[in-house]
Amino acid sequence: MPEPGAGQVPLTIEPEELAARLGGPGAPLLLDVRQAEEHAFVRLAASRLVPLPELAARTEELLAALEPGAPLVAYCHHGVRSLQAALYLRAHGFPQAQSLAGGIDAWTRRVDPALPRY
Repeated sequence: MPEPGAGQVPLTIEPEELAARLGGPGAPLLLDVRQAEEHAFVRLAASRLVPLPELAARTEELLAALEPGAPLVAYCHHGVRSLQAALYLRAHGFPQAQSLAGGIDAWTRRVDPALPRY
């Protein structure tokens, strides 16, 4: 990935960095872009489900739920769908949108192995 410019938030965030940010002020909104069945099986606490195919239709809903410029981290199974979501969101009013590198799979291996894997 190219280095972000001055003041620009990196496009991806590592699971350990996200874990540290979740416990502090200004924690990001967690956006699960997987399907409902995947979300029901395992999810990060307090995440909002917006499957990737619904993202464009629900962008206004997200804009209304967040302060302008508020942090948002999208996640999926391995990080492919969430990277697409972060790119889309950055182009549509969410300049700080990020993708969880490695998705929930990396999270369960590196941060919370008690969560089920698939």
